[in-house]
Amino acid sequence: MIRKILQPLLAAGLLAACSPHLVPPAVEAPDAYLHTGRFRQDSLDLPARWWELFGDTTLNRLVERALAQNRDLQATAAAVAEARAGRIVARAALLPEVGASLSASADYDRETKITERYTLEPTLSWEIPLFGQLGQTERAQRAAIEASVWNYRAAGLALAAEVATSYFTLLQYERDLEIATRTAALRRESAALIDSMFRYGMASGIELRQARGQVSTAEADIPRYRGAIDEMRLTLNLLTGEPPQSFVASEEWTGLLTDRRPEALPIGVPAELVRRRPDILEAFFRLEEAAAEAHIARLDRFPGFRLTAGGGIGASSLKGLTRSNPFIWSAAGSIAQPIAGFGRLRGAERAAVERYNQAARSYEQQVLTAFSEVEKALSAIETDRLQTERYGELVASYGEIVRMAHALYRNGMVDYLDVMDAERTLYQSQMQLVDLVAGEYINYVALCKALGGGWR
Repeated sequence: MIRKILQPLLAAGLLAACSPHLVPPAVEAPDAYLHTGRFRQDSLDLPARWWELFGDTTLNRLVERALAQNRDLQATAAAVAEARAGRIVARAALLPEVGASLSASADYDRETKITERYTLEPTLSWEIPLFGQLGQTERAQRAAIEASVWNYRAAGLALAAEVATSYFTLLQYERDLEIATRTAALRRESAALIDSMFRYGMASGIELRQARGQVSTAEADIPRYRGAIDEMRLTLNLLTGEPPQSFVASEEWTGLLTDRRPEALPIGVPAELVRRRPDILEAFFRLEEAAAEAHIARLDRFPGFRLTAGGGIGASSLKGLTRSNPFIWSAAGSIAQPIAGFGRLRGAERAAVERYNQAARSYEQQVLTAFSEVEKALSAIETDRLQTERYGELVASYGEIVRMAHALYRNGMVDYLDVMDAERTLYQSQMQLVDLVAGEYINYVALCKALGGGWR
């Protein structure tokens, strides 16, 4: 009889050893980046506080405040605690459950009148995992916890990058506002001079209207940049978890044009990204979790053994519970083997395997995205660097041209249209230079983020 019971169990055990067919992800990392430029590939050793590479104390303060106070990041941290609590719940479901019960009953009939019965009985119930369900559940929960931890770190990295990007964009708008304000003041002086010349018959009415139009053009940009500055300050308020009125204006906006770009970043080789980017590590542990759940779904198709036991004392009165009474106990064990579930368990296993396949493809895509983001940031930095150098020379040249055009106009050697054209070109080139410098800073932020920040 025992042999007949053990034979199907042994057969099921052999079947359980056959794991579901799970194809591991396959992504080949290139040997080197295409757009390395002047960056070192001998190592990848960014500091944990990578934003300090820019040497801006205001930026440091904003990022630290955001990491401490941002509500979305705090919600992500709570998800980590939830995952850790979920591990306890999942593990407890596969361990013995111990309880106790106190019951009282009474029966009445004409002969014996009332018959009372009181019992105090501890109970034990355990659905014993026979084929490794406990181990796979532990594996799935550990992977879920690790995934939530790396999701939190990825959120922190993205938040710091967003704060830095918003901050450099704010500096860009403040610099644009300063240029627009200074240009408007210079054009007002020029218009006043032409107005004086017009009164003495040395300038035409057309030239006076052209000068006043130049003033209006520069003045029209001032409220636009002020609005952009207010918008970016509100964005930083939201990122740092502060109310709108509490933002402190930047102290070092002139730093945007100084040489603070961390040009000698060690970028390492592409293969190192897989071991350091938080989003890739999160995707890896999501893959681990899906693999464990696929194994659990397969093991659910095999027999389960359930043990229940109880014991205690019984008496015909409450006082009798404290006296010497016969000990009562009961025990039962059962083996259940799924036979016909209309494909439910097989379908659940197939669904789990497909979820694993989805996680594997997501992991591969995340790795490819990481390689692409680094390449794009490197290419953009090199392009902006060359453009910045040329536009710096261009701004200096047009500054000289404007001064010469004004001198020639006062001597009657050129028309005011030539002065307008020189001023307009200088103004546009100054704005373009600011945009390029800010873009270069932002591209460095994107590179630090793409390299995984300072996480290990």
